[in-house]
Amino acid sequence: MLVRDRMTRDLHTVRADMAVADALSLIREKNIRRLPVVDKHGRLIGIVAEKDLLYASPSPATSLSVYEIGYLLSKLKIKEVMNQEVVTISADAPLEEAAMVMVDNKIGALPVMEGKDLAGIITETDIFKALLEMLGGRDPGLRITLSVEDKPGILSQITGTIAGLGGDIIALGTFYGKDEHCEYGTLMIKISGMDKDAFIKAMEEIQAEFIDIREV
Repeated sequence: MLVRDRMTRDLHTVRADMAVADALSLIREKNIRRLPVVDKHGRLIGIVAEKDLLYASPSPATSLSVYEIGYLLSKLKIKEVMNQEVVTISADAPLEEAAMVMVDNKIGALPVMEGKDLAGIITETDIFKALLEMLGGRDPGLRITLSVEDKPGILSQITGTIAGLGGDIIALGTFYGKDEHCEYGTLMIKISGMDKDAFIKAMEEIQAEFIDIREV
């Protein structure tokens, strides 16, 4: 799965000379949290988040009148609050690369580029939705978490056992937690059409340790 498969193409962008008050109105109207900033040629020059706009606005506890606040916000421009050091991602990048870039840079969204052109934006919410889908979060089935030895062939052995028992794998994920060099990993499988007790017995024969098993 690539970034282009999950990004939002229907972008709302702003210019650097837009008033902060107008950008806030746009964010609230469209129910979004970030706005890429582009120049007159549509080239990306920055990004502004809702929190940036809110921090730039006068506090509700201010002694300024409504008219004074409105005047100040009309004078404050996006260029004064936007982040010009924008971290971007290619539309052809794998989805996990986008997640890694977000985590490493502690940010919640990435403008997506196709060459020099702004093509879309991908957010942490898009990543969460993809993860939900990949782990079968909305699909009913038998959800099993196992601790298994990290060795060649173990995954094939487990999936072969499931096939032999007539089970259909809905989702499968492997995890190592904080210790990536551990000899044991965690395997999450969601299965439909398989007897729970038969699977438990089969896993005991290959010495897989159950961490959790439940019908969801």
